[in-house]
Amino acid sequence: MTYPWNYEPHYSHKVHLDRLRELEALLNARQFDSVRQRIAQLEVQDIASLLEDFAKQTQILFFRTLPRKTAAKVFAYLPHAEKEDLLGTLSDEDALHLVKNLDADDRAAFLDELPAEIVQALTQRLPHDKLKEVQLLLGYPAESVGRLMRPDYVAIPENWSVEQALNYLRSLHQDSTRMNTLFITDEQQRLTDALHIRKLALAADPTMLIRQLMDHRVIYIHAQEDREKAVNMMQHYDLNALPVVDNEGVMLGMVTVDDILDVAEAETTEDFHKMGSVGVINLNINDAGAFLLYRKRIGWLLLLVFVNIFAGLAIATFEDMIAAVVALVFFLPLIIGSSGNAGAQSSTLMVRSLATGDVRLADWGKLLFKEVSVAAALGLTMGGAIALIGFWQGGEALAWVVGLSMVAVVVVGSLMGMSLPFLLSKLRIDPATASAPLITSMADIIGILIYFSIAVAIIPIA
Repeated sequence: MTYPWNYEPHYSHKVHLDRLRELEALLNARQFDSVRQRIAQLEVQDIASLLEDFAKQTQILFFRTLPRKTAAKVFAYLPHAEKEDLLGTLSDEDALHLVKNLDADDRAAFLDELPAEIVQALTQRLPHDKLKEVQLLLGYPAESVGRLMRPDYVAIPENWSVEQALNYLRSLHQDSTRMNTLFITDEQQRLTDALHIRKLALAADPTMLIRQLMDHRVIYIHAQEDREKAVNMMQHYDLNALPVVDNEGVMLGMVTVDDILDVAEAETTEDFHKMGSVGVINLNINDAGAFLLYRKRIGWLLLLVFVNIFAGLAIATFEDMIAAVVALVFFLPLIIGSSGNAGAQSSTLMVRSLATGDVRLADWGKLLFKEVSVAAALGLTMGGAIALIGFWQGGEALAWVVGLSMVAVVVVGSLMGMSLPFLLSKLRIDPATASAPLITSMADIIGILIYFSIAVAIIPIA
């Protein structure tokens, strides 16, 4: 049987499993040279993915089999839990080697989550320059751009010539992806521009000064800003690298597109958790313990229990009407369910639009008019359908009650779902907190009051 070991652009699950089985067989047979030959043809990201799927003991054996340089690259792509487990099985020297070879931002994030005694043991042996980078990054707030930035950027003084700059770049021997964007600074290390390396390489006159190539149209971000703003800026301006400066405009580091992809994924996941009335879980769901999941979910569920008590009180207020027209109960779940569903739909659209920057607080008035139009059309369509059932169940009066109620609850629920995220944004609260369960519970209460109020107005009772 042959196994596909060379790089494939469409890396299938079957290929992954085939590779996993063969590597496991080779490791069990202690054929370590064969293992190294196989993984030499793979990308480090694929090796990391294979390592994650091994059993713990095989995982450790596989990692120790990797060449030291490859192991350091693979380590960078592992989840935090896997990194911590592997560190505990390695010698102090090997562990230090892996941590030293992480990118500065990844190293700071990793050390920030380790137990204090392990961090102390590692930082005492880190080279001074790398320790200083860690201290710099960890000095910024957890969700700030400063925590995310990479301090190993390439800066060129604006008073250099093109020839000087090119000679300097050749002397660095760095990965070309880090040098695509060159940041230009003045004598005080303040950011003055950003140039693509292509512009430098194609300059006609090598004696031309860098400042002569500049247009001073540089996009930058302050280190204290929230990292989500960096995501929005890089998406909006289509940047591969975003320079980070302090309050004086001095260049501190840069945020790259691969960092932004990780942040965008984390922020989206966080929003989904909030919209599902779940506390933020900073772990893979497979790694999260049962108690952690219970603790993250129980708070909102208890709150919603108390909110829904008001729904029961609202129903109790109209017990005489219910006793007189029992058919009203038949339509109650349908009416309040439609109100909550319309609110949840509208809330989801607004929360996501606010998160992506598609809408702003100033757009509320325009969107309010549009939402009224859409909700009215939805309500009339749904109301017409339910009115026919109401006529069949209880005659003309009941048909009017359920039809008008459906229109009213859909409009009110939709407006509530649309407006609450804007209100929370105005109060500087994450609009994702306007979760579907919360909107649904609030819309249920209002839907009950609307439904029975219309019933009281239309159907006479003794």
